[in-house]
Amino acid sequence: MVLDMKNKIREIRKKIGISQEELAKKCDVSRQTVNAIENNKYDPTLALAFRLAKQLDITVDELFEEGKSGGV
Repeated sequence: MVLDMKNKIREIRKKIGISQEELAKKCDVSRQTVNAIENNKYDPTLALAFRLAKQLDITVDELFEEGKSGGV
């Protein structure tokens, strides 16, 4: 069994009404980086995860949820 981390960035970002561009600027990354993280194409560094959580006014634990995926 492989544990897969899913994030709630898009859900929370939309709930508080900010765009990918706004979040990216506040976290000093590109909009494409935020998009890739939201789509689980890129795992943020720990430092970036903390910046994202701070801007979204939640904890890092709340930002990510554990999921299960098939595996070897």
